[in-house]
Amino acid sequence: MLSAAAASVRSPDSSSPGSACDVVAVASSSLCGYGRSGPDVTPPCTVKLLTTSQERRNTCNWTSRSRLKNLPPGRRTPGEPQPNMDDEVLEQVVSVFNTLVSWVAAGAMVFGGVVPYIPQYRDIRRTQNAEGFSTYVCLVLLVANILRILFRFGRYFETLLLWQSIIMIGTMLIMLNLCTDVRTATELNTKRRSFIDLDWTYFWSWSRFVDYMQCVLAFTMVAAYITYLLLDSALFVESLGFLAVFTEAMLGTPQLYCNYQNKSTEGMSIKMVLMWTSGDTFKTGYFLLTQAPVQFWTCGLLQVFVDFTILFQVYYYSHFPQKPVSHTVSHTTSAKAL
Repeated sequence: MLSAAAASVRSPDSSSPGSACDVVAVASSSLCGYGRSGPDVTPPCTVKLLTTSQERRNTCNWTSRSRLKNLPPGRRTPGEPQPNMDDEVLEQVVSVFNTLVSWVAAGAMVFGGVVPYIPQYRDIRRTQNAEGFSTYVCLVLLVANILRILFRFGRYFETLLLWQSIIMIGTMLIMLNLCTDVRTATELNTKRRSFIDLDWTYFWSWSRFVDYMQCVLAFTMVAAYITYLLLDSALFVESLGFLAVFTEAMLGTPQLYCNYQNKSTEGMSIKMVLMWTSGDTFKTGYFLLTQAPVQFWTCGLLQVFVDFTILFQVYYYSHFPQKPVSHTVSHTTSAKAL
């Protein structure tokens, strides 16, 4: 039995006397089944005589490339062709670039929703006035992200979206705490309104931050209990997912109504709305590219539409003012002095 993969000898009719690839005998036992027994054994390999110069040249090139591929770099002779390193370097660069882009996209998905509230937070702290910002925005985002987390127990989605919901809940609680402190310090009414009073007239207009926390915890526990009972129902799970993203799509609606009621966008951070628009556009595109559930990208498109409507309000009320500009900062200062 032959153990060599290829044996080469000189052919007497070779046009190149020094050639070593005129006759090639292929006799590999691993490829031909030599040495095995059974009905599926293939016959022994035969010796193929290479009669033309072109066949001899092709065979020599093939065997040279095979030897070069199996030899370590230190044993390659200077006369043998070197591998193309440009392709390998290009593949590594493309791989590193793709990894970098994926990390940037992941960071934008997780923290991109928080960035728009940074200028609004700074404006409220600087002016000590929270009238231009609707705290119902915080309510909408808290409800939407709590429902989204519960939706994940029934239907799996990316972990990045889960972390996005957790971070957004923390951000909205921080915004609520600031708005509550500013409103408590500036309002003249000394009557305290709390969550346990169950007075729907002052719903989400309580005097202490702890009342908002009580409301959020109560809603979370009730929603979690209902989800636990109906988790096996596919209809309930899909409805829960739609309700979560639809509530988030209505994020700009409280701010839209607040601007309409005031006939002005004064006190609202335009940077926040611009960041809303860019973030929602990016998020909707991400949902489409990653083939997220249909509820996600459908409500994402609705959210982008609401953002553009608020931007139109900014343009309209700035060019066609409906009421004289108020001096909010001076009123705030005088109220604090009293």
